[in-house]
Amino acid sequence: MRRCLLLAIAGVLAGVIAPLHAQAPATPAAAPAPPNDYTQDTSWLCRPGREDACAIDLTTTVVAADGALTREPWAAKADAPIDCFYVYPTVSTDPATHSDMTADPAERNVVAQQFARFASVCRPFAPLYRQVTLAGLRQRLAAASTDLGRGPEYDDVRDAWRDYLTRDNRGRGVVLIGHSQGSYVLIELLKKEIEGTPAQKLLVSAILMGTTVSVPKGARTGGTFKTLAGCQSPGETGCVIAFSTYRSTLPPPPNARFGRHVDGQVALCTNPVTFSDAAGDLHAYLSATGQTITSRQSPPPWATGKTVETPWVSVPGLLSARCASNDHATYLEVTVRGNPDDSRADDITGDLGAPGKPLTDWGLHLVDVNLAMGNLVQVVDQQARAWTRRRP
Repeated sequence: MRRCLLLAIAGVLAGVIAPLHAQAPATPAAAPAPPNDYTQDTSWLCRPGREDACAIDLTTTVVAADGALTREPWAAKADAPIDCFYVYPTVSTDPATHSDMTADPAERNVVAQQFARFASVCRPFAPLYRQVTLAGLRQRLAAASTDLGRGPEYDDVRDAWRDYLTRDNRGRGVVLIGHSQGSYVLIELLKKEIEGTPAQKLLVSAILMGTTVSVPKGARTGGTFKTLAGCQSPGETGCVIAFSTYRSTLPPPPNARFGRHVDGQVALCTNPVTFSDAAGDLHAYLSATGQTITSRQSPPPWATGKTVETPWVSVPGLLSARCASNDHATYLEVTVRGNPDDSRADDITGDLGAPGKPLTDWGLHLVDVNLAMGNLVQVVDQQARAWTRRRP
């Protein structure tokens, strides 16, 4: 059953990345979707204190450069001082252009890949929402449209946010976390519901990955947002962290999808390792089986002659990152320091496209969040400490 699902996901995703000149079928105008009831537990993938999509095994095998394996345990923090509110990327395999409100394996998988680990530093809130599905995204790309975040997908997240503020927040600091479609939706939410409102005082940070947050060159704000600025240090609060990843060997091409220079402005890039132009080691958490947010890819053996028995792996020293720019985009450049003379794997999965034929316009979009997961959890922990010092 699981294998069939993953093959279906991979098949739909292959359609998403089909040539953009394909003709999109005409889509009749849909009636406005009725609002969801976010007071119902079934409208949420994650809420604090539940056995749900965030209550999973995140035990990790740390694979050293010499192939030595050690286990790293993990536990949620029930008394975390701040909250995290997460909006997931395009993963739904539902056949319609917008998903239903049933939590399928695709939604549960993406929470495992991108969000559950944050529960060690913040209370987790992740609403289900009627997102544009993989099938719906295929139609939009065929029509040369990337308009995400303004239909039912936005309305649902807005309603979930308002419910969270009413029932759960109680003056607590909150980190917004999004990727791809989730980031597009959160950008709209920040502009319409948070920036310039009392809710902005609650914002610990907004982590917006796999998208483009525009700023004038050399500035921290003034493009996508009026007052929200890019974070300059891991202890700064009320700011934005944004990046999209590309391999150092495959920089963004002219048709790059993320981090693009738009209307004379550049994309904000925050290196979650160093918060500067300097490179630093990524603390990645990767699926031991090669699972990504939408498909499973075949990873090389993590350590020659050894078996990884945990769901996740960490590979200290293998990956580094720095913010970089070319004529087309500003991005988080990921360098893989594989060493063929040691027994550890020399590369990672995460590219879109056929084996050996990556689609360079997408970069490492499938693992944007996995690559920096450990760094981001540490940053949120530091931001939580700074928040509670200033607002106990």
